[in-house]
Amino acid sequence: MAKKNVGGGSERCSNFDHKLALAKRCSHEGAMAGAKAALVATVATAIPTLASVRMLPWAKANLNPTAQALIISTVAGMAYFIVADKTILATARRNSFQST
Repeated sequence: MAKKNVGGGSERCSNFDHKLALAKRCSHEGAMAGAKAALVATVATAIPTLASVRMLPWAKANLNPTAQALIISTVAGMAYFIVADKTILATARRNSFQST
């Protein structure tokens, strides 16, 4: 006959559910912070890029719309991943020091 664990199973499940909830919250916070940083980086990059194409002869001759979009999207993507990664690591570090 198989032995049944009378009280330990629900406690283990509750601890797992708590850790899962912390992980979901941690990744959500990272995604939101990354999205905010990407939005700011997009605006901060788009303004000088588009202004330089209108004002500088070299940029007007060499930066077609595809190049402009590539510059802006690369900066936005880098900002998203850097900020999201740092936020997730900081939240995970903060949660690891909390007593459960």
